[in-house]
Amino acid sequence: MKMKFLDKAWEIQRNIEYRFSRLGKGKYGRVFKMARNPDPDEYNKTAQMTAIGIFIIGLIGFFIFIMATIVAPWIAKKLGI
Repeated sequence: MKMKFLDKAWEIQRNIEYRFSRLGKGKYGRVFKMARNPDPDEYNKTAQMTAIGIFIIGLIGFFIFIMATIVAPWIAKKLGI
C-alpha cells in the first residue's frame, strides 16, 4: 500500500518536472524567453491608461443609460408617441 502511494507520488513529480522542462521549447518558448517584468514607471503608465479607459467606458455607458431612461421617454412624450 505504502509503496503504491510513493510510486504514484514519484510519477506525478516526474510529470511535473517534464512539463516544466519543455516550457521554453514549445511554440510559446520565444514569448517566455522575451517576457520580463515591467519597470515601475511602465507599470504606472499602463495602470493609468487602463483606469482612464475604464472611466471612459463607464461614462459612455452612463450617458447611454441617461439617454434611454430620461431623454428617450421625454422625446416620445413630446412627439405624442
